[in-house]
Amino acid sequence: MTIYSLPTQDIEFQSLSTSIQIMANPQRLRILCKLGDGEADVQDIANHIGCKQSNTSQQLNMMKNRGILASRKDANHVYYRIHDLRTLKIISMIREVFCPAHHPLK
Repeated sequence: MTIYSLPTQDIEFQSLSTSIQIMANPQRLRILCKLGDGEADVQDIANHIGCKQSNTSQQLNMMKNRGILASRKDANHVYYRIHDLRTLKIISMIREVFCPAHHPLK
């Protein structure tokens, strides 16, 4: 069993708490699980999670503003990816435990 050290500074706990709160929303969690496979554009994400593109864009922008996601624009498409490596690791563990059909992220 691996023992992980917990953040010792209040700011690190605040950052961790914010990340967990963001992931606790089912729609955002589905988005993050989709992005665990790699970069995707807004329409692909919206189709995958079964939500309107405008609602999906709002969730994506909120996560981008919090530093969890990064984006790039290519012509008329905006592509998102998980920017925060800690979030990527958490999503990888969630997928491994709750979505065994997915291969763990490398």
